Amino acid sequence: MGDRPILYSFRRCPYAMRARMALLPSGTVCEIREVKLSAKPPELAAASAKATVPVLVLPDGAVIDQSLDIMRWALGRHDPEDWLERDDPALIAANDGPFKHHLDRYKYPDRHQSDPARHRAAGLALLEALEGRFDGVPYLHGAERGLTDIAIFPFVRQFAETDRGWFDAQPLLRLQAWLARNLASALFAAAMVRLEPWRAGQLPILFP
Repeated sequence: MGDRPILYSFRRCPYAMRARMALLPSGTVCEIREVKLSAKPPELAAASAKATVPVLVLPDGAVIDQSLDIMRWALGRHDPEDWLERDDPALIAANDGPFKHHLDRYKYPDRHQSDPARHRAAGLALLEALEGRFDGVPYLHGAERGLTDIAIFPFVRQFAETDRGWFDAQPLLRLQAWLARNLASALFAAAMVRLEPWRAGQLPILFP
């Protein structure tokens, strides 16, 4: 191992996205390895039995292979925006559980043999509950973004992009503004760097 963590990532994966978005403000410099999901490198499976992104291998060989754990580990080292003060585990669990369930079945109906309209409606109902959180404030916990915003944002983005015209027509004005705010952020732009799939033996690529 070198002196920097190794991050196995995939640009469009919402779990990997939120991990990268927490690593950035923490100032944690990693060697990033972009994974092609249809041709995963054996090094990924050797690091974590789950063999999917994100996986963070620390310089001492310890492995963190859950995105929320990566976020909290990084921010536990350095948290200049105090994101950890705005961490709502129950709200994140609702996103990662029920909302993700409906999102997958809306976005990938052939894969799940599902009725996309039914799951879209169920996902919308959950987003309507989020809409009520933005009562005169731009973020889920007030005036500043926090861990909860960044943990949930990539999944709302994915839901919106499945049919953007339909999503933009829904009565979710405050949620839509929150989504637009995160999409336009310098943080999101920095997290979405394009990389070629990693191959063993190539020169390390540092992130950020």
